Amino acid sequence: MRALRRLIADKEDTTQVFEIMNALAGNSVRRGYQKMLERPEGARQAFLMVELADRLHDRAWLESQPAGSVGRAYLDFIDERNLSAYGLAGESQKVADTEIEAAHPYAWYARRLRDIHDLWHILTGYRTDALGEACVVAFSLPQTRSAGFGLIAAGVAVEAARARTGYPCARAILQAWRRGKRAAWLPALDYEALMAEPLDQARARLGLAGPTLYDRIPADFRNSFLAAA
Repeated sequence: MRALRRLIADKEDTTQVFEIMNALAGNSVRRGYQKMLERPEGARQAFLMVELADRLHDRAWLESQPAGSVGRAYLDFIDERNLSAYGLAGESQKVADTEIEAAHPYAWYARRLRDIHDLWHILTGYRTDALGEACVVAFSLPQTRSAGFGLIAAGVAVEAARARTGYPCARAILQAWRRGKRAAWLPALDYEALMAEPLDQARARLGLAGPTLYDRIPADFRNSFLAAA
């Protein structure tokens, strides 16, 4: 709860996310990895054990993706925000008792979830403002079944409801959770192949097309919606 309060106060304090996720992961990583093995593409990805952080750090590969593709959208995303695929990895390693870098299939799966976070921003259409991050977290809850995502999403939604902003901020977070339930299961995707797919086509195929409540909230308000809480 202390980590949650620190995160709500400063959304850029990403280490708090990993503190929460590490504390509340439970059996979600094991269950998610087993679910991958039950799906043909997921089993193939588990066999290959590609380290997506390394792949997503390959700028030449990203630049080779077609215009309008998921890969080019990702490149624009990281350039606009001065991000790196290794950034989240570095934050996750600050957690004292984490085993995320272990040479174990479960740890590989945990790294995979960490490293595709920014790609989920692109696929869902939620940006990196405070509300967008809360929406991606809420979306991630049914996708991963990790209680840490639930705590963060619920905490931010409660604060948004208390703020009484006149905009549907809390409902946008709830809608993100519902989208996560209805969408295809994203952890098992072949992300290397996905990067070459047109973004609109990928969203439609994965059940992520269409407008959202998040889109109705002014962009300059999405970082300040908790100020009145």
